[in-house]
Amino acid sequence: MTEAKTYPPVLDVCCGPKGMWFDKHDDRALFTDVRSETVKKEHAKGVLVYHIRPDMIADFSDLPFPDNTFAHVVFDPPHCKGSEARRSGMNGQQYGLLFGDWRDMLAKGFAECFRVLRPEGTLVFKWNEQEIPTNDILALTAEKPLYGHPSGKRAKTQWVVFLKPNKEITGAGASGAVIVEKQQKEGK
Repeated sequence: MTEAKTYPPVLDVCCGPKGMWFDKHDDRALFTDVRSETVKKEHAKGVLVYHIRPDMIADFSDLPFPDNTFAHVVFDPPHCKGSEARRSGMNGQQYGLLFGDWRDMLAKGFAECFRVLRPEGTLVFKWNEQEIPTNDILALTAEKPLYGHPSGKRAKTQWVVFLKPNKEITGAGASGAVIVEKQQKEGK
């Protein structure tokens, strides 16, 4: 009999240099990216070095995990359109760039994130509106955001949180529906 593989509760599908993480080796998370490399760039302050070291090489538009695996998914994809000239720039090297049919790629990324997310799990989506408005990107998924918040010096970085509905629960699709139904049955 084959044992089922176990995974940590959190998945970061395009971790890059893990810049948002307090602990870049947090064992509660599985870090994936399409590349593993060290990026060095000359800067006024000296040489900047970024290590892109995922636990696993994986493409966020075709994730190698079973359905409903993770309690929390982090989706921080590249947010700038790519060109050969930009590929060698710091933004391109550190965060990656969007090439080809990037709308289709991001739509597939959202679909994959929700596929591997457990019912009632959360997806945190981070986007920078440097080139493409957040609303244009959110239109690529049928899922409804729960809430969000702009941040950064120019408020161009958007943090958006989704809650995957639990299809087995009727009504609102969230765990609160069970409590309300239970209280109604108990006459409260």
